[in-house]
Amino acid sequence: MKNSKYIITLLVGILFIFNSCQKDQYDMGELVAPTSVNLTYEIIGVDAENPFGDGSGVVNFTATADNEITFTFDFGDGKDKQVVADGKVTHQFSINGTVTYNVTVSAVGTGGITSTKTLQVEVFSSFSDDEALEFLTGGGSKSWFWAADQPGFAGLGPTTEDSENGEFTYAAWWSTAAWDPDKACMYENTEFVFTKTDNGLTFEQISGPGFIPGTYAGDIGVPGDVCIGEDVAPNLYGVKNVSFSPSSSPASIAGSYRGTTMSMSDGGFMCWFVGTSEYDIIEVTENILRVRIKEDDTYSWYHTFTNVKPEQK
Repeated sequence: MKNSKYIITLLVGILFIFNSCQKDQYDMGELVAPTSVNLTYEIIGVDAENPFGDGSGVVNFTATADNEITFTFDFGDGKDKQVVADGKVTHQFSINGTVTYNVTVSAVGTGGITSTKTLQVEVFSSFSDDEALEFLTGGGSKSWFWAADQPGFAGLGPTTEDSENGEFTYAAWWSTAAWDPDKACMYENTEFVFTKTDNGLTFEQISGPGFIPGTYAGDIGVPGDVCIGEDVAPNLYGVKNVSFSPSSSPASIAGSYRGTTMSMSDGGFMCWFVGTSEYDIIEVTENILRVRIKEDDTYSWYHTFTNVKPEQK
Protein backbone atom coordinates (compact mmCIF):
# COMPACT_ATOMS: atom_id res chain seq x y z
CA MET A 1 0.00 0.00 0.00
CA LYS A 2 2.79 2.35 0.94
CA ASN A 3 4.55 1.52 -2.34
CA SER A 4 1.40 2.31 -4.29
CA LYS A 5 1.12 5.74 -2.63
CA TYR A 6 4.79 6.40 -3.40
CA ILE A 7 4.34 5.47 -7.07
CA ILE A 8 1.24 7.66 -7.40
CA THR A 9 3.02 10.62 -5.79
CA LEU A 10 5.99 10.17 -8.12
CA LEU A 11 3.77 10.03 -11.21
CA VAL A 12 1.92 13.19 -10.15
CA GLY A 13 5.27 14.96 -9.70
CA ILE A 14 6.48 13.91 -13.14
CA LEU A 15 3.24 15.09 -14.75
CA PHE A 16 3.54 18.43 -12.94
CA ILE A 17 7.12 18.93 -14.20
CA PHE A 18 6.14 17.88 -17.72
CA ASN A 19 3.21 20.29 -17.78
CA SER A 20 5.36 23.09 -16.42
CA CYS A 21 7.97 22.54 -19.13
CA GLN A 22 5.24 22.50 -21.78
CA LYS A 23 3.86 25.76 -20.40
CA ASP A 24 7.32 27.37 -20.43
CA GLN A 25 7.83 26.26 -24.02
CA TYR A 26 4.42 27.60 -24.96
CA ASP A 27 5.05 30.93 -23.26
CA MET A 28 8.41 31.22 -25.00
CA GLY A 29 6.95 30.59 -28.41
CA GLU A 30 8.32 28.46 -31.21
CA LEU A 31 12.11 28.56 -31.48
CA VAL A 32 12.99 29.34 -35.09
CA ALA A 33 16.50 29.68 -36.47
CA PRO A 34 16.94 32.44 -39.07
CA THR A 35 17.43 31.22 -42.64
CA SER A 36 18.69 32.62 -45.94
CA VAL A 37 21.32 34.80 -44.23
CA ASN A 38 23.03 37.07 -46.77
CA LEU A 39 25.69 39.75 -46.42
CA THR A 40 26.73 42.35 -48.98
CA TYR A 41 29.07 45.30 -48.75
CA GLU A 42 30.18 48.48 -50.50
CA ILE A 43 33.72 49.80 -50.01
CA ILE A 44 33.70 53.58 -50.26
CA GLY A 45 35.79 55.07 -53.05
CA VAL A 46 36.25 51.96 -55.18
CA ASP A 47 37.13 52.66 -58.80
CA ALA A 48 39.49 51.38 -61.47
CA GLU A 49 42.51 52.99 -59.80
CA ASN A 50 41.44 52.17 -56.23
CA PRO A 51 40.06 48.61 -56.20
CA PHE A 52 40.10 48.44 -52.38
CA GLY A 53 38.74 51.90 -51.61
CA ASP A 54 39.89 55.48 -51.34
CA GLY A 55 41.96 54.99 -48.16
CA SER A 56 39.25 56.08 -45.73
CA GLY A 57 38.63 52.43 -44.76
CA VAL A 58 34.87 53.01 -44.72
CA VAL A 59 32.61 50.11 -45.74
CA ASN A 60 28.81 49.93 -45.82
CA PHE A 61 27.34 46.52 -44.94
CA THR A 62 23.83 45.18 -45.51
CA ALA A 63 22.62 41.89 -43.99
CA THR A 64 19.32 40.17 -44.68
CA ALA A 65 17.67 37.00 -43.39
CA ASP A 66 14.31 35.34 -42.86
CA ASN A 67 12.84 34.95 -39.35
CA GLU A 68 15.48 37.20 -37.74
CA ILE A 69 14.94 39.64 -34.87
CA THR A 70 18.26 41.48 -35.05
CA PHE A 71 21.81 41.23 -36.40
CA THR A 72 25.22 41.19 -34.69
CA PHE A 73 28.31 42.18 -36.69
CA ASP A 74 31.86 41.06 -35.89
CA PHE A 75 34.20 42.99 -38.19
CA GLY A 76 37.29 40.90 -37.53
CA ASP A 77 39.51 43.87 -36.67
CA GLY A 78 39.43 43.65 -32.87
CA LYS A 79 36.89 46.42 -32.46
CA ASP A 80 33.67 45.92 -30.53
CA LYS A 81 30.83 43.96 -32.09
CA GLN A 82 27.82 45.98 -33.22
CA VAL A 83 24.14 45.09 -32.93
CA VAL A 84 21.64 46.54 -35.41
CA ALA A 85 18.01 45.79 -36.02
CA ASP A 86 17.75 46.54 -39.75
CA GLY A 87 20.97 44.84 -40.84
CA LYS A 88 22.57 48.05 -42.15
CA VAL A 89 25.80 49.33 -40.64
CA THR A 90 28.82 51.44 -41.63
CA HIS A 91 32.24 50.49 -40.28
CA GLN A 92 35.66 52.09 -40.63
CA PHE A 93 38.68 49.80 -40.86
CA SER A 94 41.81 51.59 -39.74
CA ILE A 95 44.81 49.24 -40.02
CA ASN A 96 47.13 50.90 -42.53
CA GLY A 97 47.62 49.18 -45.85
CA THR A 98 45.45 46.73 -47.77
CA VAL A 99 44.15 44.20 -45.26
CA THR A 100 41.73 41.28 -45.55
CA TYR A 101 39.15 41.02 -42.75
CA ASN A 102 36.80 38.13 -41.94
CA VAL A 103 33.48 39.86 -41.35
CA THR A 104 30.77 37.76 -39.73
CA VAL A 105 27.12 38.64 -39.31
CA SER A 106 24.92 36.64 -36.95
CA ALA A 107 21.19 36.75 -37.55
CA VAL A 108 19.50 36.31 -34.18
CA GLY A 109 16.12 34.58 -33.98
CA THR A 110 13.70 33.72 -31.17
CA GLY A 111 15.29 32.37 -28.03
CA GLY A 112 18.69 33.69 -29.14
CA ILE A 113 19.15 31.07 -31.86
CA THR A 114 21.62 32.38 -34.47
CA SER A 115 22.59 31.67 -38.05
CA THR A 116 25.79 33.20 -39.42
CA LYS A 117 27.40 34.31 -42.64
CA THR A 118 31.08 35.21 -43.09
CA LEU A 119 32.73 37.13 -45.91
CA GLN A 120 36.30 38.19 -46.55
CA VAL A 121 36.56 41.92 -47.20
CA GLU A 122 39.78 43.46 -48.51
CA VAL A 123 40.06 47.14 -47.61
CA PHE A 124 42.71 49.82 -48.06
CA SER A 125 43.31 52.37 -45.27
CA SER A 126 45.87 55.16 -45.57
CA PHE A 127 45.06 57.34 -42.57
CA SER A 128 47.95 57.96 -40.20
CA ASP A 129 48.91 60.37 -37.45
CA ASP A 130 52.66 59.94 -37.16
CA GLU A 131 53.03 62.96 -34.91
CA ALA A 132 50.55 61.55 -32.37
CA LEU A 133 52.35 58.19 -32.49
CA GLU A 134 55.67 59.87 -31.73
CA PHE A 135 54.18 61.93 -28.90
CA LEU A 136 52.57 58.85 -27.33
CA THR A 137 55.63 56.61 -27.57
CA GLY A 138 58.64 58.92 -27.68
CA GLY A 139 59.78 56.77 -30.59
CA GLY A 140 59.94 53.67 -28.37
CA SER A 141 57.97 52.99 -25.18
CA LYS A 142 56.56 55.72 -22.99
CA SER A 143 54.65 55.69 -19.70
CA TRP A 144 51.62 57.86 -19.01
CA PHE A 145 49.76 58.60 -15.77
CA TRP A 146 46.58 60.30 -14.64
CA ALA A 147 47.21 64.05 -14.43
CA ALA A 148 45.81 63.94 -10.90
CA ASP A 149 47.49 67.22 -9.92
CA GLN A 150 45.40 69.12 -12.48
CA PRO A 151 41.80 70.23 -11.78
CA GLY A 152 39.44 68.53 -14.21
CA PHE A 153 41.68 65.55 -15.00
CA ALA A 154 38.37 63.65 -15.20
CA GLY A 155 35.09 65.24 -16.23
CA LEU A 156 31.63 64.62 -17.66
CA GLY A 157 29.56 66.35 -20.31
CA PRO A 158 26.63 65.67 -22.66
CA THR A 159 27.19 63.56 -25.74
CA THR A 160 24.95 65.63 -28.01
CA GLU A 161 24.50 69.36 -28.33
CA ASP A 162 22.03 70.68 -25.76
CA SER A 163 22.74 74.38 -26.19
CA GLU A 164 24.20 76.76 -28.74
CA ASN A 165 27.48 77.30 -26.90
CA GLY A 166 29.05 73.92 -27.62
CA GLU A 167 28.55 72.33 -24.19
CA PHE A 168 28.88 68.88 -25.75
CA THR A 169 32.56 69.51 -26.55
CA TYR A 170 33.87 69.82 -22.98
CA ALA A 171 33.14 68.66 -19.43
CA ALA A 172 30.17 70.96 -18.96
CA TRP A 173 28.39 68.90 -16.28
CA TRP A 174 31.11 67.92 -13.83
CA SER A 175 34.86 67.90 -13.32
CA THR A 176 37.00 66.59 -10.51
CA ALA A 177 39.30 68.61 -8.30
CA ALA A 178 43.05 67.98 -8.28
CA TRP A 179 43.98 65.07 -6.02
CA ASP A 180 40.32 64.13 -5.60
CA PRO A 181 40.34 61.75 -2.58
CA ASP A 182 37.27 59.90 -3.90
CA LYS A 183 39.27 58.86 -7.00
CA ALA A 184 42.60 58.18 -5.26
CA CYS A 185 42.33 54.42 -5.73
CA MET A 186 42.43 54.81 -9.50
CA TYR A 187 45.43 57.10 -9.90
CA GLU A 188 47.88 56.38 -7.07
CA ASN A 189 49.54 53.33 -8.66
CA THR A 190 48.24 53.36 -12.22
CA GLU A 191 50.57 53.36 -15.22
CA PHE A 192 49.88 53.13 -18.96
CA VAL A 193 52.47 52.32 -21.63
CA PHE A 194 52.30 53.12 -25.35
CA THR A 195 54.88 51.35 -27.54
CA LYS A 196 55.91 51.92 -31.14
CA THR A 197 56.34 48.62 -32.97
CA ASP A 198 57.24 47.52 -36.48
CA ASN A 199 53.52 47.11 -37.12
CA GLY A 200 52.31 50.35 -35.55
CA LEU A 201 51.29 51.06 -31.95
CA THR A 202 50.36 49.06 -28.84
CA PHE A 203 48.91 49.99 -25.46
CA GLU A 204 49.05 48.28 -22.07
CA GLN A 205 47.91 49.21 -18.58
CA ILE A 206 50.72 47.66 -16.59
CA SER A 207 49.60 48.58 -13.06
CA GLY A 208 46.68 49.92 -11.11
CA PRO A 209 42.98 49.03 -11.13
CA GLY A 210 40.14 50.07 -13.36
CA PHE A 211 37.45 52.53 -12.32
CA ILE A 212 33.74 52.30 -13.14
CA PRO A 213 31.47 55.36 -12.87
CA GLY A 214 27.92 55.04 -11.66
CA THR A 215 26.50 55.95 -15.07
CA TYR A 216 27.79 52.71 -16.56
CA ALA A 217 27.83 50.47 -13.49
CA GLY A 218 24.04 50.33 -13.43
CA ASP A 219 24.01 49.02 -17.01
CA ILE A 220 25.95 45.90 -16.02
CA GLY A 221 24.57 45.50 -12.49
CA VAL A 222 27.61 46.29 -10.35
CA PRO A 223 28.36 49.02 -7.77
CA GLY A 224 29.54 52.29 -9.26
CA ASP A 225 32.14 54.98 -8.57
CA VAL A 226 34.60 52.37 -7.29
CA CYS A 227 37.85 50.80 -8.44
CA ILE A 228 37.47 47.44 -10.17
CA GLY A 229 39.55 44.50 -11.34
CA GLU A 230 39.41 41.87 -14.05
CA ASP A 231 36.36 40.28 -12.45
CA VAL A 232 34.33 43.26 -13.70
CA ALA A 233 36.49 44.30 -16.67
CA PRO A 234 38.18 41.19 -18.13
CA ASN A 235 40.10 43.24 -20.73
CA LEU A 236 41.71 45.56 -18.19
CA TYR A 237 45.22 44.20 -18.71
CA GLY A 238 47.20 42.80 -21.60
CA VAL A 239 48.75 44.29 -24.72
CA LYS A 240 46.27 45.89 -27.14
CA ASN A 241 46.85 47.00 -30.71
CA VAL A 242 46.05 50.67 -31.29
CA SER A 243 44.88 52.16 -34.57
CA PHE A 244 44.19 55.71 -35.69
CA SER A 245 41.31 56.83 -37.84
CA PRO A 246 39.91 60.22 -38.83
CA SER A 247 37.46 61.48 -36.20
CA SER A 248 34.01 62.26 -37.52
CA SER A 249 32.23 62.92 -34.21
CA PRO A 250 30.27 66.18 -33.94
CA ALA A 251 32.22 67.06 -30.79
CA SER A 252 35.56 66.69 -32.55
CA ILE A 253 34.45 68.92 -35.39
CA ALA A 254 32.69 71.57 -33.29
CA GLY A 255 35.36 71.54 -30.60
CA SER A 256 38.29 71.75 -33.04
CA TYR A 257 39.89 68.61 -31.62
CA ARG A 258 42.94 67.06 -33.24
CA GLY A 259 40.73 65.13 -35.67
CA THR A 260 42.10 61.70 -34.77
CA THR A 261 40.28 58.81 -33.12
CA MET A 262 42.36 56.25 -31.23
CA SER A 263 40.90 52.73 -31.09
CA MET A 264 42.17 49.84 -28.96
CA SER A 265 41.72 46.20 -29.88
CA ASP A 266 40.19 43.47 -27.70
CA GLY A 267 38.10 45.83 -25.57
CA GLY A 268 41.10 47.81 -24.31
CA PHE A 269 40.65 51.02 -22.31
CA MET A 270 42.58 53.44 -20.11
CA CYS A 271 41.38 52.59 -16.59
CA TRP A 272 37.95 54.30 -16.89
CA PHE A 273 35.57 51.47 -17.79
CA VAL A 274 32.47 52.48 -19.76
CA GLY A 275 32.35 49.69 -22.35
CA THR A 276 34.12 51.52 -25.17
CA SER A 277 37.57 51.35 -26.73
CA GLU A 278 37.46 54.50 -28.89
CA TYR A 279 38.95 57.83 -27.85
CA ASP A 280 38.70 61.17 -29.61
CA ILE A 281 42.10 62.81 -29.14
CA ILE A 282 41.47 66.40 -28.11
CA GLU A 283 45.14 67.24 -27.70
CA VAL A 284 48.41 65.33 -27.55
CA THR A 285 51.85 66.80 -26.94
CA GLU A 286 55.10 65.47 -25.58
CA ASN A 287 53.75 65.84 -22.04
CA ILE A 288 49.93 65.93 -22.19
CA LEU A 289 47.21 63.65 -23.57
CA ARG A 290 43.61 64.86 -23.44
CA VAL A 291 40.80 62.62 -24.73
CA ARG A 292 37.03 62.37 -24.96
CA ILE A 293 35.18 59.05 -24.51
CA LYS A 294 31.59 58.60 -25.63
CA GLU A 295 29.86 56.25 -23.18
CA ASP A 296 26.44 56.42 -24.85
CA ASP A 297 24.03 58.95 -26.36
CA THR A 298 23.84 60.80 -23.03
CA TYR A 299 27.24 60.71 -21.31
CA SER A 300 30.73 61.55 -22.56
CA TRP A 301 33.86 61.63 -20.40
CA TYR A 302 36.95 63.83 -20.57
CA HIS A 303 40.34 62.71 -19.27
CA THR A 304 43.81 64.19 -19.02
CA PHE A 305 47.03 62.19 -18.72
CA THR A 306 50.67 63.22 -18.31
CA ASN A 307 53.97 61.47 -18.97
CA VAL A 308 55.41 62.75 -15.68
CA LYS A 309 53.93 60.99 -12.66
CA PRO A 310 52.46 63.65 -10.35
CA GLU A 311 53.64 63.69 -6.75
CA GLN A 312 51.25 64.97 -4.11
CA LYS A 313 52.96 67.36 -1.69
